[in-house]
Amino acid sequence: MDIPFSIDNFIKLYEKSFAQNWELPALSNYGSAPLTYGEMAEEIAKVHLLFESIGIKQGDKIALCGKDSANWVKIFMATVTYGAIIVPILADFNPVDVIHIVNHSEAILLFVSDSIWEHIEPEKLLNVKGVISIDQERPLHELKELELSRNLKLLKRRFKRKYPNGYKPEDVKYADRDNSEVAEINYTSGTTGFSKGVMLTGENLAGNVCFGIYAKLFISGNRTLSFLPLAHAYGCAFDMLTPLAQGVHVYVLGKIPSPRVLLKAMSDVKPNLVICVPLILEKIYKNQILPLISKGTMRWTLAVPFLDTYIYSKIRKKLVDAFGGEFEQVIVGGAALNHEVEEFLNKIKFPFTVGYGMTECGPLISYSPWKEFIPGSCGKTIPDMESKVISDDPENIPGEICVRGVNRMKGYYKNKEATDAVIDKDGWLHTGDVGTRSKDGVLFLRGRNKTMILSASGQNIYPEEIEAKLNNMPYVAESLVVERDGKLAALVYPDYEAVDKLGYGISDLDDIMENVRKELNKIVAPYEQIAKIILMQHEFEKTPKRSIKRFLYTH
Repeated sequence: MDIPFSIDNFIKLYEKSFAQNWELPALSNYGSAPLTYGEMAEEIAKVHLLFESIGIKQGDKIALCGKDSANWVKIFMATVTYGAIIVPILADFNPVDVIHIVNHSEAILLFVSDSIWEHIEPEKLLNVKGVISIDQERPLHELKELELSRNLKLLKRRFKRKYPNGYKPEDVKYADRDNSEVAEINYTSGTTGFSKGVMLTGENLAGNVCFGIYAKLFISGNRTLSFLPLAHAYGCAFDMLTPLAQGVHVYVLGKIPSPRVLLKAMSDVKPNLVICVPLILEKIYKNQILPLISKGTMRWTLAVPFLDTYIYSKIRKKLVDAFGGEFEQVIVGGAALNHEVEEFLNKIKFPFTVGYGMTECGPLISYSPWKEFIPGSCGKTIPDMESKVISDDPENIPGEICVRGVNRMKGYYKNKEATDAVIDKDGWLHTGDVGTRSKDGVLFLRGRNKTMILSASGQNIYPEEIEAKLNNMPYVAESLVVERDGKLAALVYPDYEAVDKLGYGISDLDDIMENVRKELNKIVAPYEQIAKIILMQHEFEKTPKRSIKRFLYTH
């Protein structure tokens, strides 16, 4: 496999970037003054000095659990550039899961937000010698032999003694650690059960970052708004690691990215690239665009040649401006994009593309820039990865997608059985995703292997495809299609806001949903017809990435 770009040493990427981009803004909490690359490098050097003083060695595990912030980024970067192994933990995990992950990873140091620490019992942390607040940078818990409090108090004095003339670009010297060594253990936020620790090496992470550089996702001096969870592989690689390797100013949103909050921040930051998940675009489409184009007069106007082109160009401009107006493209990943939304965005020539990846590849598997993007696909297999579909006719008959290459994980930490179940003897990672593949490596996803339902007539049913249509129906907030007594049923959490707006009561919901079911059945294949809709009283339980935990509802 010929790769058109070199895979650099992961740690040295940042040694080089921080020194070269010394004066440029590097990192800020949205709404606050930025740290320059030089100032960030100095802060990282202080953390390295603390690690040395408390006896942290290369290869030790350091856990990090808290809300995204500039401090969170600083601790992550300080850990990997020191040569320790970072264990980022999603802040939305419950305290029991956080404790399990810290213990399972054998982390000896924990950085944690104060709000999360309140719910953790220190005696349950088996290997941890010290706990430091991300928010206040003060010790929260320590074993006597670590002398954490004392070493934190002496840090400023020791730093001045070590760098009497101030910290300079030539002082940036990071760990010599081979790319084959594990740099991160990322615990997945899976929809099918408890998380596993994905071991990502320096090569896995550098493969993603170096592809980002090769694909010219950013250039030095760009701006990006980081609003995806940084403890998740997608946000980590392309909202943090890739931009920081290229002299980009990373604004950390640090808030729940509701459309209102997000669009205000986009307007302020004016990012040069937007990395997002489908949910963001789907909400904007459903709440702002769909009501506009569904009005009687607008529907009539859109049926008139030339007028439709004019209106679509106006909608496109409005949407581009909403995202700040200065971005090259919007990259959608993390889940499949609703087909109807994708079709509309393509029709108005909105600059977007859909990529595909998984935590086990840190995460990237396939991507095409928006001008080369084929609607319905999730991009072309990237140069440092190979893909295949297990099928008699991979171009037409869906089968399981398998991948291997530079980005593929080393395995699951302390879980050989789970590793052997997904990586075969030839090095292929079995993704569990089902799709087709063109001869030149473009992938088309259909759904998850585990969620596929076999109909009585032998047809393969991919519930995600039906859910995508159902979620665009009026009065439906979210849904899951499951098998009940040999027939298809849809679990639906209603859009109560829409129901209330039109003055309907709870007693009207059964009739409303029966109409929804009939309308849905007109636009799906005969074997995909829904026999009944079951109303859910509460929102579905979700992973921190906002994917529904299907395993809780499918039995």
